Amino acid sequence: MAVNLDFLGDLDPDDPRQASQQIANMLRAAILTRKLAPGDKLPSQPELANRYGVARETIKRALEVLRSERLIVTRQGSGAFVRAQTQRPVELRPLIVAAFEEPHVTIDFAGFTSETLRDAVAEALDMVRAGRIAPETIALRLLLSGMTSPCALPALRSTGTDSPAIRKRAERITRRAADGIVDQVQELAELGLVKSATVDIRLHDLGPSFKLYLLNGREAFFSFYPVVERDVTIGGESTEIFDLLGRDVTLFHYAVDDDETSHGTQFVESSRLWFDSVWTSIAREYRS
Repeated sequence: MAVNLDFLGDLDPDDPRQASQQIANMLRAAILTRKLAPGDKLPSQPELANRYGVARETIKRALEVLRSERLIVTRQGSGAFVRAQTQRPVELRPLIVAAFEEPHVTIDFAGFTSETLRDAVAEALDMVRAGRIAPETIALRLLLSGMTSPCALPALRSTGTDSPAIRKRAERITRRAADGIVDQVQELAELGLVKSATVDIRLHDLGPSFKLYLLNGREAFFSFYPVVERDVTIGGESTEIFDLLGRDVTLFHYAVDDDETSHGTQFVESSRLWFDSVWTSIAREYRS
């Protein structure tokens, strides 16, 4: 009996991306929306090749993308399976792009400077400009550390204490990243490429210790900021500081599913409650 693979979608002949990338995107979407649940076996390579009308080498390249993102595992002689654990390290960029493939895009971010978000969103926005994806609305909320009050991190390495000059440096980095996101998103609305595009930013005085992304209200990506020693230039002088490592840290993925008691569903719901509670209480408006 033939396996029904209609839920995997079809190749778009007008899409400039390679067939392997399109197939990887469709399989990824099936995994993240739980059409292929943790532990499920993926269709075989011959089944996928027949489904999409491509060579098996194309399917192998698509599966390699998902394997590099740690979404699937392959077992010799048995095939490919969706990773069974509810937590898994992931790379943010392709998942931001996948979020932008939906009609209404919402991203809530809480963290230190939003530099990683700016860089990840840039790829998706470039695809909107090129007409490769076409969301109707985009709404981003950024909840960032204000850096106007004394805080534990970042700090002088020599004393481990707060420094106004270090906080001023962090504030400049934050403003550069946040304003870059605002400019990129608003440009899409000004060009008429989307019906609505907004970026709302609020600041708070909680010490930065983790980053959180909420995509389209259904997925959460979370990571702690490791503390690192770093030499930076402040006032023209080399200064050793304790800083927060934001780039290349491991993000863990949680997704809402049909089980209200599942770990993923509860984590996403708790994250949304936390974000909204800070947003509506101690957070203040960001002024560019």
